Amino acid sequence: GSGSLLLEAGEGLRIVIPELGVDADSGVPVAIPAVEPWSAELPRRYAAEIRSATETVALHVGFRTVSIEDARLLVNGSPVLLRGVNRHEFHPRTGRVVPYQTARSELTLMKRHNINAVRTSHYPPHPAFLDLCDELGMWVVDECDLETHGFELQDWRDNPSDDPRWTDAYLDRMRRMVERDKNHPSVIMWSLGNESGTGANLAAMAAWAKGRDDTRLIHYEGDWSCAYTDVYSRMYAGVTEVEQIGKRIEAPLDDPGLDARRRAMPFVLCEYAHAMGNGPGGLSEYQRLFDTYPRLSGGFVWEWLDHGIPVSTPDGRAHYAYGGDFGEAVHDGNFIIDGLVFPDRTPSPGLVEFKKVIEPVRFETLPDGAVRVTNRHDFRDTSHLAFHWEIAIDGQHTDGGPLDLPVLRPGESAEVILPISPPERTGLPPFEHWWTVRAVLAAETSWAPAGHEIAWHQGRTDGVVAERPFDADEPTAPVVTEDGRVLLGPAEFAPDGTLLRVGDIEVGCPSLELWRAPTDNDRGKNPSVADRWEHAGLDDLGHRLIRAGAYDHSYVVHTEVKPAGGTASMANTYRWQAFGNWLRLEVTMLPEGEWTVPLGRVGVALALPAAWDNVEWFGRGPGEAYPDSMAAARIGHYTSTVDRLQTPYVRPQENGARAEVRWARITGHNGRGLQLHGEPHFSLTVRRWPTKALAEARHTTDLADSGELHLHIDHVHRGLGSASCGPDVLPRYELNAVPLSFAVWLRTM
Repeated sequence: GSGSLLLEAGEGLRIVIPELGVDADSGVPVAIPAVEPWSAELPRRYAAEIRSATETVALHVGFRTVSIEDARLLVNGSPVLLRGVNRHEFHPRTGRVVPYQTARSELTLMKRHNINAVRTSHYPPHPAFLDLCDELGMWVVDECDLETHGFELQDWRDNPSDDPRWTDAYLDRMRRMVERDKNHPSVIMWSLGNESGTGANLAAMAAWAKGRDDTRLIHYEGDWSCAYTDVYSRMYAGVTEVEQIGKRIEAPLDDPGLDARRRAMPFVLCEYAHAMGNGPGGLSEYQRLFDTYPRLSGGFVWEWLDHGIPVSTPDGRAHYAYGGDFGEAVHDGNFIIDGLVFPDRTPSPGLVEFKKVIEPVRFETLPDGAVRVTNRHDFRDTSHLAFHWEIAIDGQHTDGGPLDLPVLRPGESAEVILPISPPERTGLPPFEHWWTVRAVLAAETSWAPAGHEIAWHQGRTDGVVAERPFDADEPTAPVVTEDGRVLLGPAEFAPDGTLLRVGDIEVGCPSLELWRAPTDNDRGKNPSVADRWEHAGLDDLGHRLIRAGAYDHSYVVHTEVKPAGGTASMANTYRWQAFGNWLRLEVTMLPEGEWTVPLGRVGVALALPAAWDNVEWFGRGPGEAYPDSMAAARIGHYTSTVDRLQTPYVRPQENGARAEVRWARITGHNGRGLQLHGEPHFSLTVRRWPTKALAEARHTTDLADSGELHLHIDHVHRGLGSASCGPDVLPRYELNAVPLSFAVWLRTM
């Protein structure tokens, strides 16, 4: 397309762009017949020089347009979708001074995780950061250094935003940002500030900025009437409201004119999916809306980085500190530990999930077995990508190769048949055949090596579900000894139903668990679900034996499980059966009385020897996964140590669950241990400390080895949500007290 250029500088200066044949004096508009536009996907820049008689300054320039059409955000005439994060300038050792190489590595890490936009919350960043955004390719919402949030506590009374004595100061801040950053093609919006209420001074900032630079849009979230902005921006709106906005059926404003104006605006979630601790949950649901409704231009996860400060205990153990750890009276606790990366910029599971959810290439399995591939880039075709397929049997790679696809322009799709034949089954166990397709970089870029994975998708060539680990015969009959003990296959039970050992290995007796160590999101809202759990006594369950009895082919233990001090209870039944050297445990849970709180989990917990340090499983991995945060966990065969299963959240909380596990082995270095098999699968967690210790810890150094392993075999978990600052879990991920039954197989090795 064509481009235009104007150098605003003193007399006697000129701009030279050799590649475009430009050599123009200051103040003279230049029309360029052919330029390659700049975008976050194709950040085309041209080397330029500003020359005087005595000095030359080198710089880079980019050409692009920003506009709105039919409530859609357009750049260079094409719709764009913001897959963004909010970024504060912070370094755990140098504070607000972020080294250049750190900033570069941050943007590289963002690009590798499919992020394409940054909101500079809540002030203009170091100019070198914007240079890097220009170079590497990143959309930027450049935010003015303005926040008067504290006035909200007094209903915005005396707020400077509507006080004429502050007009010049407001305009000065806006003017300095715009003049400093106006030549960065990465900046597509000017943000007036953050959480400063409404008022004439904000309107004056917007008017001045539009008069000085009408090539960019004005953003501000604090005034929902959008009287002086170009985009409709909100924080932490739930998926139901966001969908209404996408459909343009949101609740109307009182002023018909302002309402009509706002409905013609693109919508941006300038903050959503509060990434505090384990979470955020529900990213997939938001992204589905962004992909469905053109008015929704995406959003910015809050936030990029945990603001922890490295400290050590008196005995030299390192951890990160947060509010209140330095004796200060006024602080926000760990509310600043709310990022997609840890303080050292190591990706959290939340960032891995976000990468998967916002993939710019989408794969879909069609009913006929074909795979539809859609290019979700805004500007770039798929010529920079290579596609591969592979097949694995129970997680073991067996075949694979390149996948031949045509080059797809943005928005285009193609269907491909994978060169995979359905497996032949010759006996049990029924192996699972999973195929995976991947899109990777075909060549090295400035932000990732060749082979870096951009997107992936999995499917099955079979639909068989293994309900048992072998082709079992009739179950073994239990034997009751003279002293009342019960022998059932490899298991021995005490007269009160307590499991004593399996084979010659002592293990803890499985017991029903309904509570988890609260996540930061569980601690959100008022009252929080964590408060409700504690009030109901869910963290202190009592287990009372009702009766235990041996039958022809099973041993059945009935218990009452009751929260401390509560009136509601669970009628719980453990039904044990033995098939050779395998034990099958079926757990049935029946709520009694009125349960007024959701549950954290439903599963069983038991103790294992501490020396069993190796964990192997076939299921989702390699990282943790929960019901509303599972997109990034792929089916495979994985190995780990117990310690590496833990996610070191700065404030300890529920973590480390591996989802949809078909089977698992927990063993020591001599190979002895316990094997588990789901019916068909379960969620697996193994720790060195009990749940209560995890819940009570404030820092990772508070967690001490209890001398045994704590194994959790969960049928279901409550979702994560983002209630630390935003919506709680969606109804489909809530976990209420309802009748449930699940089973697991186990044997010693």
